[in-house]
Amino acid sequence: MDMKVDNDKEKEKGPQVPSKPYDTERIITTVNDIDFSGTYSYANYLNWHIQERFELIKGKIFKMTAPSTKHQRFTGRIFLELGNFLKGMKCEAFIAPFDVRFPYKSKDDVDVTTVLQPDVCVVCDPGKIDSRGCLGAPDIVVEVLSPGNNRKELDNKYKVYEEFGVLEYWIIHPSERTLIQYVLNDEGTFVAGRPYAGGNELVSDLLPGFRLNIDELFMNCDDGD
Repeated sequence: MDMKVDNDKEKEKGPQVPSKPYDTERIITTVNDIDFSGTYSYANYLNWHIQERFELIKGKIFKMTAPSTKHQRFTGRIFLELGNFLKGMKCEAFIAPFDVRFPYKSKDDVDVTTVLQPDVCVVCDPGKIDSRGCLGAPDIVVEVLSPGNNRKELDNKYKVYEEFGVLEYWIIHPSERTLIQYVLNDEGTFVAGRPYAGGNELVSDLLPGFRLNIDELFMNCDDGD
């Protein structure tokens, strides 16, 4: 099945002019060498040769905490369901760590100031995939909430995904055992459907025939925070 999806809606707007840009040639080998008050680009990000993982949102650094066992279970289950369904199709599923760069006017590394690592994403335009990840908005983004997520980070990600035209945004709430599916409308705004809970199956207009059993998603998830 060849899914015809067109969501290349990268906006012409851009982040504010960096107030404290940093040398893009400098190699960073320890997290202590990073000034977290600074403003950075993907060019900087590529030179951070450290174990810690970060995301950039309009030049600002957000630390990523190590995922819990429960988080990995949900992420793995979603990825397997999507990956198996998409075999032989144009769309492809990817799992973190996988850099998704969101370019504004320029796609040059030094001008890309937002780089996210969705837990799972689906990309239906092969032209967006390169050796370093995805350049442009995925069609579907899946995020599993963790206790380490802060409200500012979640709000910023929501705005980025909406602004760049992610067509569907699925948020899994482990503590509530629910999944909320946001769908981008014709005005470029996310609209939330009712939460999917036990006894339901998630369906997607982007993936005709795909069904995600919510009971199976949350099966045996009580252990491992």
